[in-house]
Amino acid sequence: MRSDLLTRVTPVFRNNFNAPDLVLNETMTAKDVEGWDSFAHINLIMALEDTFNVRFETSELGQIGCVGDLLTLLESKGV
Repeated sequence: MRSDLLTRVTPVFRNNFNAPDLVLNETMTAKDVEGWDSFAHINLIMALEDTFNVRFETSELGQIGCVGDLLTLLESKGV
């Protein structure tokens, strides 16, 4: 279920952005999260790859515009 996946990625976001109270939703973008710049984005992607044992292609990363897109990408990887 998609809400379960959102729950599973939340700790990765919280750790990556040092924001223990961060509440994610599918429409959130980098503009909605303090400190989500290009460097933090790379760190987030690497943390998600490690956490879920997946690898993202460079072409796939360009498709991420919001948290929901990221969830869709993770689902496509079988997460």
